[in-house]
Amino acid sequence: MYKQPRQSITVTEATKKMERYCAYQERCHKDVEDKLKTMMLIPEAKEKIILHLLEHNFLNEERFSQSFARGKFRIKKWGKQRIIRELKYRGISKYNIKTALKEISNEEYLETFHELAERKYDLITEPNIAKKRKKLTDYLLYRGWETTLVFEKVSVLFK
Repeated sequence: MYKQPRQSITVTEATKKMERYCAYQERCHKDVEDKLKTMMLIPEAKEKIILHLLEHNFLNEERFSQSFARGKFRIKKWGKQRIIRELKYRGISKYNIKTALKEISNEEYLETFHELAERKYDLITEPNIAKKRKKLTDYLLYRGWETTLVFEKVSVLFK
């Protein structure tokens, strides 16, 4: 099968596309750079577009990191460790990561952790106590909850 060559895109068209891409959902620099790579633009054009997005507030790392932390915590029930790991993977600065974590209140964080742990404990049908304990521990650690919290909760649940 013959594949058609990609049509070239103008900087103005690419800029409009990227404005829509950033307006739809908060994006980080890495997301934008990856999207621009697919457009096969010259480096100068990519820089010009990124600069335009920054100047017109379509791209804002601090806003992205705060939104990301809130969303992953409230919707996916991720712990702070997982959120930090994912933000670092996206190249977010330590300052912005710290700012993002302030979006999560300690009371809400602990309440969510306890609800999640107890719900998962009830859902695990494993009859072997040691295996059930391991499944719960692994689940909570994978979700990014702190080891001290996880081991305290597991020891309370398995008394």
